[in-house]
Amino acid sequence: MQEVKTMAQNQPKSSLEELIDDNLRKVYRQVEDEAVPDRFLALLDQLKQQEDPHDK
Repeated sequence: MQEVKTMAQNQPKSSLEELIDDNLRKVYRQVEDEAVPDRFLALLDQLKQQEDPHDK
């Protein structure tokens, strides 16, 4: 598949754009490292049981 590039992608990033990129990456990494909340894990277990109540 061929990647489509816009004119904006061909221009060098400004220092502000680089700062924004860096900060977004930092926030993403922080969220990525967070544990999954127990309530969400319990909900996933409930959904799995509804799909196949005999599979535990």
